[in-house]
Amino acid sequence: MEHTSTREWLRTLVAFDTTSRNSNLALIETIRDALAAQGVASELTHAPEGGKANLFATLPAHDGATQGGIILSGHTDVVPVDGQDWSSDPFSLTEKGDRLYGRGTADMKGYIAAALALVPEFLSLKRAKPLHLAFSYDEEVGCLGAPVMLEALKRRGVRAEGCVVGEPTGMRVVVAHKGMNLYRCRVHGKAAHSSLTPRGCNAIEYAARLICRVRDLADEFQSRGPYDDAFDVPFTTMGTNLVSGGIAVNTIPDACEFSYEFRNLPGMSPDGIQNRIEAYIREDLLPRMRQDHAGARIEIEPMPAAVLSLEASEHAAITRLARALTGDDGTTKVSYGTEGGLFQSAGIPAVICGPGHIEQAHRADEFVEAAQLDACEDFLRRLAGSLVD
Repeated sequence: MEHTSTREWLRTLVAFDTTSRNSNLALIETIRDALAAQGVASELTHAPEGGKANLFATLPAHDGATQGGIILSGHTDVVPVDGQDWSSDPFSLTEKGDRLYGRGTADMKGYIAAALALVPEFLSLKRAKPLHLAFSYDEEVGCLGAPVMLEALKRRGVRAEGCVVGEPTGMRVVVAHKGMNLYRCRVHGKAAHSSLTPRGCNAIEYAARLICRVRDLADEFQSRGPYDDAFDVPFTTMGTNLVSGGIAVNTIPDACEFSYEFRNLPGMSPDGIQNRIEAYIREDLLPRMRQDHAGARIEIEPMPAAVLSLEASEHAAITRLARALTGDDGTTKVSYGTEGGLFQSAGIPAVICGPGHIEQAHRADEFVEAAQLDACEDFLRRLAGSLVD
């Protein structure tokens, strides 16, 4: 089979509009067919609602072993280009000097392209351990696809010794990131004419009290910690970023809805933070609301867009290997989320290392430098070489 270069693969991948609201099946099936032509079988795990799929493929060791080894992980979806002022077609790879432009070039089709381009080389090596490819759907909207894939691997008894998630890090080794937790809150009061205030229960006002409680917790974390100075924002953050309620200026609102999030440092329990919010509702806010209206209630719904934090062990083999291959012994931690925490929670140690820079992701004229792709190829070649007898 004729060798397909990283650039050619990147051109192919960028041409698929895999914005998270769209299907990724055409891209996944293209990868599946290309791997099958090289004798590599893939397992697809589909989204519950259909229309999207993860791909997991194993390049066995020279003796046919499929257990152990290293996973190369990437997500296939990209963020929207709506409202962005692009200088070129975002879904057509455009080369200008050392830069390759297109949606997903940095985040993170460049990494996937490099891995796919090197499959023929990987297969030619007499590896004592397998290499695995894990490509997911819907990472950008809350890491929805990876848990489906990991659950399937668990059912099949597939084990791996480490995972490299190829998010754009400038080929530096990222060993930790925060978790991200999103909740929707609905406050239900009682409507009345605004001239009859004592007969109603103002949902907006009680929602405001809860929003202020979220802010109080955020202020506490900022002023008291805990802290980790390796992060650009070294404490857990919280905030309310969306709110709606009310129907008229002269009507006491019976409903208000808002969404809040918190991004917890590794080691801080998301449940512990959420329990403090729910304790305030249960012990303080609801009793006060029910003095106005006995039927008042507050509903909190965790949203699926949750990201587990990652804290890689410096003693893990994958961490030591990634550092040795890159020469990077610094401690780099980031505030954005990845699928790394999901692999870690599944018992697969993970680090983040991939081509491009996060500053180029999600923006108009997203790009990856050719030199970064070259560095990624070199890294992956030597990673595969480390598995050779």
